[in-house]
Amino acid sequence: MGLTLAFLLFTGGPPRRANDAWFARDKLLHFAASALVQGAAYTVFHRDARYTVAAQRASLVTVAVGVGKELYDLHHPQRHSASWRDLAWDGVGGVVATIVAKQADR
Repeated sequence: MGLTLAFLLFTGGPPRRANDAWFARDKLLHFAASALVQGAAYTVFHRDARYTVAAQRASLVTVAVGVGKELYDLHHPQRHSASWRDLAWDGVGGVVATIVAKQADR
């Protein structure tokens, strides 16, 4: 959450692209990558912590990776474009992975 706030305060957020659709191949990649990061981080943290703590720590890792990627995109506009919608799909991927992890722990 803090990284997202810092991203907003220091950059004003990513500009909106005219061709930035909600449903596109890159959104699927953001969803899948964030789900993968969340699941992997949860697995590492769950070894030494209960579900809630492991999920929180994994979420911090996922947010850091997602915001870091958008910051990278923002500073390399000739090859990449930052997007709020990419961040939204990063969040959805992280949430879905957390739900799957919770169901698998039962």
